[in-house]
Amino acid sequence: MILKGSQRAGGRQLALHLLKTDENEHVEIHEVSGFMSDTPIEAFNEAYAISRGTKCNQFLFSLSLSPPEKESVPVDVFEKAIADIENKLGLAGQPRVIVFHEKEGRRHAHCVWSRIDVEKMKAINLPHFKLKLRDVSRELYLENNWKMPRGLVSSEERNPLNFTQAEWQQAKRIKQDPRAIKEVFQDCWAISDSRTAFANALEERGFYLAKGDRRGFVAVDWRGEVYAISRWVGVKAKDVKARLGSPDELPSVEKTKLQLAAKFTDKLQQFVGEVTSSHGKAEARLKQTRQALANRHRQERAQLKEKQKARRQQETQTRSSRLPTGLKALWFRVTGKYRAIKKQNEIEATNCNLRDRAERQELIDKQLRERRHLQYEFRLLRHHYGIQIKKLNRDMGEYLKLSSIEQSNTLRQRKESTLLIQQLRRGL
Repeated sequence: MILKGSQRAGGRQLALHLLKTDENEHVEIHEVSGFMSDTPIEAFNEAYAISRGTKCNQFLFSLSLSPPEKESVPVDVFEKAIADIENKLGLAGQPRVIVFHEKEGRRHAHCVWSRIDVEKMKAINLPHFKLKLRDVSRELYLENNWKMPRGLVSSEERNPLNFTQAEWQQAKRIKQDPRAIKEVFQDCWAISDSRTAFANALEERGFYLAKGDRRGFVAVDWRGEVYAISRWVGVKAKDVKARLGSPDELPSVEKTKLQLAAKFTDKLQQFVGEVTSSHGKAEARLKQTRQALANRHRQERAQLKEKQKARRQQETQTRSSRLPTGLKALWFRVTGKYRAIKKQNEIEATNCNLRDRAERQELIDKQLRERRHLQYEFRLLRHHYGIQIKKLNRDMGEYLKLSSIEQSNTLRQRKESTLLIQQLRRGL
């Protein structure tokens, strides 16, 4: 499984993020141990209060554990992975919180430790933790016979289309696939050897080179969204400057936006709206289906939890009734029968816990299969929308180069073509 860790502060913000139900369809607090508190928010507040007795600012170590998407991973595999990581990093015995998340048909876990050793009142040092996590990740793939990502086998083979959280957030804001955006910029960079060639390649795809306020070279699309060239191309700023020169001769971001807005007529806005409208309606329908499915899954889990709770109470009473009281209990202790019954009860309790855990895992696996089927429809919709947006970007790049008369003719031709297609569909 992929392991990503970081030292951090901001315990309250982290706890609120872990408990978010708007982004996650299922949130399960699996464990809060080593703290006086029993909730993540209070536990991290407690860790913060203890850290004030030290010079440590980043008093937490946060780790995400993401197994392969289509693998069924029991809870004990996550727990073993966390134990291995604790031993590798020197965090064994530290207070921790474990939370499970499920979204988009994937189940993953978050584990957060307090870095403060209360006996020594100092933070536990975590040297080279990224390299150590990489080693543990490889071991987990081998132990569980999962297909290992090529980038984990060799760092030289990492996917160049991988993106950062900032890139993902920006792509999410404009409802596009970040990999598709990155591919556009990297393609333009690969086929260009000068600023002019790079600018022309971008314009053909609906992006316009400009001078950024802080980032040097940026690109602006016809929506007015700004992209940092070095970030999306995946090269250092000094390498961008070496190929493109100084950005001082380029128009500013605001001037570029104004130039694009002047060409972006009401008719063109209507055309763009028609392109994105059908996608929005289809996505809204899928989101309604997803919400209904999540509600049903929560209800099924709640019913199983209540069923197991009632059965556990009944089984506990049955085991308790086997133990005698009074003089009979004293006699059973003398003869050793009391110890035998207690041993039998302990074995049965362990087996019952294993049975309950297996039932929960079976239900989760069944629900994940349902959710993945729906997620396939989401991906198919986004794939088609990505193709439409890619074509729209190219069309917009060509359109904005035309004169006003040519633009009017182009829009009229598109409208006539659309009407003709609608008439043909009605005829069929």
